[in-house]
Amino acid sequence: MANGAPWGVVFYTTSLDTLKSSPPENKVMKTATTIGISASTSFYMLCGLLGYAAFGNDAPGNYLTGFGFYDPFWLVDIANLCIVIHLIGAYQVIVQPIFAFVENWSRKKWPESRFVNKEYAFGNYRINLFRLIWRSTYVLLVTLVAMMFPFFNAFLALIGSTTFWPLTVYFPIEIYIVQAKILKSSFRWIWLRALCLVCLVVSGLAAAGSIRGLVMSVQTSKLFLSVS
Repeated sequence: MANGAPWGVVFYTTSLDTLKSSPPENKVMKTATTIGISASTSFYMLCGLLGYAAFGNDAPGNYLTGFGFYDPFWLVDIANLCIVIHLIGAYQVIVQPIFAFVENWSRKKWPESRFVNKEYAFGNYRINLFRLIWRSTYVLLVTLVAMMFPFFNAFLALIGSTTFWPLTVYFPIEIYIVQAKILKSSFRWIWLRALCLVCLVVSGLAAAGSIRGLVMSVQTSKLFLSVS
């Protein structure tokens, strides 16, 4: 007891007075975003520029195994594990809007259907048969198509080029312009628009190149045989 107060209360009050408060969320997010984008941009630019400078158009899509050897095996295994972890997380984020759209549309289309709307409780979990069957079927079909046409690098380039500009450049810039109330025709407004236009041109060129790669792969490939 101190001055009639329990020791726990005194310790808690003292901790509140001595501990630094956490920085604002927007500053933390800005720092994390800057570090993440800078690291990924540096890595991809190094691989792309140095690879093209060294091998030109013959640069392989996979620098670890594209040269015909797989040593050291542990490095290739770690790289494949990182790809699996990355794709599992990214797939869950990207596919959720598709799932939500189909399920919301189905509930509005068949509001009286028990198959579509009924929830079954299993312990702490709730399962809907329509959601279970629809999502499982979607994943199986996508996996089957990916196995039939395994142009991983070309598909990845096409998806990246078509989603990069709207999701990474256009919408964030538009949101920033509105939020920051940047005046039209000001210097900041002009260079933001210029950046948006340059990225659009780059995305268009990348999409054209990936489409050409897909066309060439289709002409020389066989089903269920990986070519990239």
